[in-house]
Amino acid sequence: MLKVVSKGVFKEENLQKVIALYQNLIAETHKEHGCLSYELYQDTENPCVLTMIETWENRACLEAHFVTEHFKRLVPEIGKFKENGKDLHIYTKLA
Repeated sequence: MLKVVSKGVFKEENLQKVIALYQNLIAETHKEHGCLSYELYQDTENPCVLTMIETWENRACLEAHFVTEHFKRLVPEIGKFKENGKDLHIYTKLA
């Protein structure tokens, strides 16, 4: 099992547009084989920080996700609004 954590910082004036893009991405991703959870969180102290927390059955399922039409279309759109660089971490469950 893999856990993926991806954090982005966005300008306040873009938050609603970015959240809408994420909602579209989430709806499509939930249909994918191997997606156990795919959720968006907002920081309680800084609402401009959004974090995706995902759980995948295995690396093959995650890699398949990276080449889906919705991922290739929506993730670059979301990236246009990011204020920080790439902040993506993939974890393997140990215990």
